[in-house]
Amino acid sequence: MAKIYHIQLDRKMIRNAKVAILPGDPGRVIKIGKNLSPKSRELAFNREYRSYLVPVGKKENILVVSTGIGGPSTAICIEELAVLGVTTFVRIGTTGSIQKSLKVGDVVITSGSVRLDGTSTHYAPLSYPAIPDFFVTRILVEAAEKAGISFKVGITASSDTFYPGQERYDSFTGYVIRDFQGSMKEWQKLNVLNYEMESSALFTTVSALGLRAGCIAGVIVSRASTEKIKKIDVKRAEDNTIEVIRKSIPKLISL
Repeated sequence: MAKIYHIQLDRKMIRNAKVAILPGDPGRVIKIGKNLSPKSRELAFNREYRSYLVPVGKKENILVVSTGIGGPSTAICIEELAVLGVTTFVRIGTTGSIQKSLKVGDVVITSGSVRLDGTSTHYAPLSYPAIPDFFVTRILVEAAEKAGISFKVGITASSDTFYPGQERYDSFTGYVIRDFQGSMKEWQKLNVLNYEMESSALFTTVSALGLRAGCIAGVIVSRASTEKIKKIDVKRAEDNTIEVIRKSIPKLISL
Protein backbone atom coordinates (compact mmCIF):
# COMPACT_ATOMS: atom_id res chain seq x y z
CA MET A 1 0.00 0.00 0.00
CA ALA A 2 1.32 3.45 -0.92
CA LYS A 3 1.76 6.10 1.74
CA ILE A 4 -1.34 8.19 2.33
CA TYR A 5 -0.88 11.66 0.87
CA HIS A 6 -1.00 14.08 3.82
CA ILE A 7 0.22 12.05 6.78
CA GLN A 8 2.75 10.08 4.68
CA LEU A 9 2.12 6.80 6.52
CA ASP A 10 1.19 3.30 5.42
CA ARG A 11 -0.05 0.19 7.22
CA LYS A 12 3.39 -1.35 7.56
CA MET A 13 4.81 1.76 9.20
CA ILE A 14 2.18 1.97 11.95
CA ARG A 15 2.60 -1.71 12.97
CA ASN A 16 -1.07 -2.42 13.60
CA ALA A 17 -1.59 0.57 15.91
CA LYS A 18 -5.28 1.09 16.66
CA VAL A 19 -5.00 4.08 19.00
CA ALA A 20 -3.85 7.56 17.97
CA ILE A 21 -3.10 10.38 20.40
CA LEU A 22 -3.68 13.69 18.62
CA PRO A 23 -1.95 16.88 19.81
CA GLY A 24 -2.29 19.93 17.61
CA ASP A 25 1.32 21.10 17.83
CA PRO A 26 3.96 19.06 15.92
CA GLY A 27 6.47 20.13 18.57
CA ARG A 28 4.49 18.35 21.30
CA VAL A 29 4.62 15.03 19.47
CA ILE A 30 8.23 14.46 20.53
CA LYS A 31 7.54 15.31 24.17
CA ILE A 32 4.46 13.08 24.33
CA GLY A 33 6.12 10.18 22.52
CA LYS A 34 9.26 10.22 24.67
CA ASN A 35 7.23 10.51 27.87
CA LEU A 36 5.14 7.49 26.93
CA SER A 37 8.12 5.36 25.89
CA PRO A 38 11.87 5.97 25.48
CA LYS A 39 11.66 3.62 22.49
CA SER A 40 9.28 5.86 20.57
CA ARG A 41 10.50 7.02 17.17
CA GLU A 42 9.50 9.40 14.45
CA LEU A 43 7.74 7.96 11.42
CA ALA A 44 7.02 10.99 9.24
CA PHE A 45 6.76 14.78 9.24
CA ASN A 46 4.82 16.33 6.38
CA ARG A 47 3.06 19.71 6.61
CA GLU A 48 1.43 19.88 10.05
CA TYR A 49 1.40 16.09 10.43
CA ARG A 50 4.24 14.77 12.56
CA SER A 51 3.92 11.16 13.68
CA TYR A 52 5.63 8.98 16.27
CA LEU A 53 5.28 5.25 16.80
CA VAL A 54 5.15 4.41 20.50
CA PRO A 55 5.62 0.80 21.68
CA VAL A 56 3.41 -0.05 24.66
CA GLY A 57 2.82 -3.30 26.50
CA LYS A 58 4.45 -6.45 25.12
CA LYS A 59 3.59 -6.22 21.43
CA GLU A 60 1.21 -3.30 21.01
CA ASN A 61 1.92 0.10 19.49
CA ILE A 62 0.11 3.42 19.52
CA LEU A 63 0.58 6.53 17.41
CA VAL A 64 1.10 10.15 18.36
CA VAL A 65 0.17 12.35 15.40
CA SER A 66 -0.14 16.13 15.28
CA THR A 67 -3.20 17.57 13.57
CA GLY A 68 -2.28 21.22 13.28
CA ILE A 69 -4.76 23.87 14.42
CA GLY A 70 -8.47 23.60 13.72
CA GLY A 71 -11.06 21.31 12.23
CA PRO A 72 -10.05 20.95 8.55
CA SER A 73 -6.58 19.55 9.20
CA THR A 74 -7.91 17.43 12.08
CA ALA A 75 -10.52 15.81 9.84
CA ILE A 76 -7.89 15.02 7.20
CA CYS A 77 -5.73 13.34 9.85
CA ILE A 78 -8.66 11.28 11.15
CA GLU A 79 -9.76 10.17 7.69
CA GLU A 80 -6.28 9.05 6.67
CA LEU A 81 -5.50 7.28 9.95
CA ALA A 82 -8.87 5.51 9.77
CA VAL A 83 -7.98 4.17 6.31
CA LEU A 84 -4.88 2.63 7.90
CA GLY A 85 -6.93 0.89 10.59
CA VAL A 86 -6.87 3.30 13.54
CA THR A 87 -10.14 3.06 15.48
CA THR A 88 -9.61 5.17 18.63
CA PHE A 89 -8.62 8.83 18.60
CA VAL A 90 -7.79 10.90 21.69
CA ARG A 91 -7.13 14.60 21.36
CA ILE A 92 -4.65 16.03 23.85
CA GLY A 93 -4.34 19.79 23.92
CA THR A 94 -4.32 23.05 25.82
CA THR A 95 -7.25 25.29 26.56
CA GLY A 96 -8.50 28.53 28.05
CA SER A 97 -11.04 27.99 30.81
CA ILE A 98 -14.00 30.36 31.17
CA GLN A 99 -15.27 29.16 34.56
CA LYS A 100 -13.75 30.40 37.83
CA SER A 101 -13.88 26.88 39.23
CA LEU A 102 -11.18 25.78 36.76
CA LYS A 103 -7.61 26.69 37.60
CA VAL A 104 -4.43 26.75 35.55
CA GLY A 105 -3.05 23.21 35.34
CA ASP A 106 -6.45 21.56 35.71
CA VAL A 107 -7.54 19.11 33.04
CA VAL A 108 -10.81 19.35 31.13
CA ILE A 109 -12.29 16.07 29.90
CA THR A 110 -14.85 17.03 27.30
CA SER A 111 -18.28 15.38 27.46
CA GLY A 112 -19.68 17.30 24.48
CA SER A 113 -18.78 20.22 22.25
CA VAL A 114 -20.58 23.32 21.06
CA ARG A 115 -20.16 23.17 17.29
CA LEU A 116 -18.70 26.59 16.45
CA ASP A 117 -16.77 25.10 13.56
CA GLY A 118 -17.47 24.51 9.88
CA THR A 119 -15.71 21.20 9.32
CA SER A 120 -18.21 19.13 11.30
CA THR A 121 -21.07 20.33 9.06
CA HIS A 122 -19.43 18.48 6.17
CA TYR A 123 -19.96 15.23 8.08
CA ALA A 124 -23.33 15.75 9.78
CA PRO A 125 -26.01 18.46 10.16
CA LEU A 126 -25.86 20.78 13.16
CA SER A 127 -28.64 18.80 14.84
CA TYR A 128 -26.16 15.90 15.14
CA PRO A 129 -24.41 16.02 18.55
CA ALA A 130 -20.65 16.39 18.93
CA ILE A 131 -20.03 13.92 21.73
CA PRO A 132 -17.13 11.60 22.62
CA ASP A 133 -17.22 7.86 23.06
CA PHE A 134 -18.50 6.94 26.53
CA PHE A 135 -15.90 4.23 27.16
CA VAL A 136 -12.95 6.39 26.06
CA THR A 137 -14.21 9.21 28.28
CA ARG A 138 -14.59 6.88 31.25
CA ILE A 139 -11.03 5.64 30.75
CA LEU A 140 -9.73 9.23 30.76
CA VAL A 141 -11.68 10.05 33.93
CA GLU A 142 -10.35 6.95 35.71
CA ALA A 143 -6.80 7.79 34.61
CA ALA A 144 -7.06 11.36 35.93
CA GLU A 145 -8.37 10.05 39.25
CA LYS A 146 -5.55 7.52 39.45
CA ALA A 147 -2.97 10.21 38.66
CA GLY A 148 -4.40 12.50 41.34
CA ILE A 149 -4.75 15.35 38.85
CA SER A 150 -7.48 17.95 39.28
CA PHE A 151 -9.99 17.64 36.45
CA LYS A 152 -13.52 18.47 35.44
CA VAL A 153 -15.85 16.79 32.95
CA GLY A 154 -18.11 19.02 30.91
CA ILE A 155 -18.96 20.90 27.75
CA THR A 156 -16.39 22.64 25.54
CA ALA A 157 -16.99 25.46 23.05
CA SER A 158 -15.05 24.43 19.96
CA SER A 159 -14.35 27.36 17.66
CA ASP A 160 -12.86 27.61 14.18
CA THR A 161 -11.08 30.81 15.17
CA PHE A 162 -8.83 31.76 18.07
CA TYR A 163 -9.78 35.45 18.16
CA PRO A 164 -13.38 36.38 17.17
CA GLY A 165 -14.94 32.95 17.73
CA GLN A 166 -13.59 32.91 21.27
CA GLU A 167 -14.48 36.57 21.78
CA ARG A 168 -10.95 37.86 22.05
CA TYR A 169 -10.44 41.57 21.47
CA ASP A 170 -6.61 41.60 21.51
CA SER A 171 -6.49 41.12 17.73
CA PHE A 172 -5.38 43.32 14.81
CA THR A 173 -8.65 45.28 14.62
CA GLY A 174 -9.97 44.55 18.11
CA TYR A 175 -13.34 43.90 16.51
CA VAL A 176 -15.61 40.90 17.09
CA ILE A 177 -18.67 40.49 14.86
CA ARG A 178 -22.09 40.83 16.46
CA ASP A 179 -22.74 37.06 16.44
CA PHE A 180 -19.89 36.57 18.92
CA GLN A 181 -20.15 39.74 21.00
CA GLY A 182 -21.20 38.66 24.48
CA SER A 183 -20.87 34.99 23.55
CA MET A 184 -18.34 34.14 26.26
CA LYS A 185 -20.69 35.40 28.97
CA GLU A 186 -23.50 33.33 27.47
CA TRP A 187 -21.37 30.16 27.42
CA GLN A 188 -20.42 30.84 31.03
CA LYS A 189 -24.10 31.11 31.97
CA LEU A 190 -24.74 27.83 30.14
CA ASN A 191 -21.97 26.12 32.16
CA VAL A 192 -19.58 25.62 29.25
CA LEU A 193 -16.12 25.03 30.71
CA ASN A 194 -13.62 26.13 28.10
CA TYR A 195 -12.69 27.06 24.57
CA GLU A 196 -10.58 25.03 22.14
CA MET A 197 -10.51 24.47 18.38
CA GLU A 198 -10.69 20.80 17.41
CA SER A 199 -13.06 18.74 19.57
CA SER A 200 -16.31 19.38 17.70
CA ALA A 201 -14.73 18.38 14.39
CA LEU A 202 -13.10 15.38 16.07
CA PHE A 203 -16.25 14.07 17.75
CA THR A 204 -18.56 14.61 14.79
CA THR A 205 -16.18 13.14 12.24
CA VAL A 206 -15.27 10.10 14.31
CA SER A 207 -18.88 9.38 15.31
CA ALA A 208 -20.03 9.68 11.69
CA LEU A 209 -17.33 7.18 10.69
CA GLY A 210 -18.42 4.73 13.40
CA LEU A 211 -15.18 5.03 15.38
CA ARG A 212 -14.24 6.21 18.92
CA ALA A 213 -12.87 9.48 20.26
CA GLY A 214 -12.13 11.36 23.45
CA CYS A 215 -10.60 14.70 24.35
CA ILE A 216 -8.58 16.11 27.22
CA ALA A 217 -7.10 19.58 27.47
CA GLY A 218 -4.90 21.22 30.07
CA VAL A 219 -5.87 24.69 31.25
CA ILE A 220 -3.12 27.22 30.42
CA VAL A 221 -5.11 30.38 31.18
CA SER A 222 -8.19 31.20 33.22
CA ARG A 223 -10.00 33.70 31.02
CA ALA A 224 -12.40 34.53 33.82
CA SER A 225 -9.57 36.64 35.26
CA THR A 226 -6.81 37.18 32.64
CA GLU A 227 -5.77 36.66 29.02
CA LYS A 228 -2.03 36.36 29.75
CA ILE A 229 -0.47 32.95 29.06
CA LYS A 230 2.74 32.02 30.90
CA LYS A 231 5.24 29.40 29.71
CA ILE A 232 5.37 27.77 33.14
CA ASP A 233 1.58 27.28 33.04
CA VAL A 234 1.77 25.73 29.57
CA LYS A 235 4.36 23.22 30.80
CA ARG A 236 2.27 22.29 33.83
CA ALA A 237 -0.83 21.75 31.71
CA GLU A 238 1.12 19.68 29.17
CA ASP A 239 2.67 17.52 31.90
CA ASN A 240 -0.71 16.85 33.51
CA THR A 241 -2.44 15.85 30.28
CA ILE A 242 0.45 13.58 29.27
CA GLU A 243 0.26 11.84 32.64
CA VAL A 244 -3.47 11.21 32.15
CA ILE A 245 -2.77 9.74 28.72
CA ARG A 246 0.05 7.58 30.08
CA LYS A 247 -2.20 6.03 32.69
CA SER A 248 -5.05 5.52 30.19
CA ILE A 249 -3.06 3.60 27.58
CA PRO A 250 -3.48 0.05 28.94
CA LYS A 251 -7.28 0.36 28.79
CA LEU A 252 -7.33 2.32 25.53
CA ILE A 253 -5.46 -0.41 23.67
CA SER A 254 -7.83 -3.04 25.06
CA LEU A 255 -10.97 -1.41 23.59
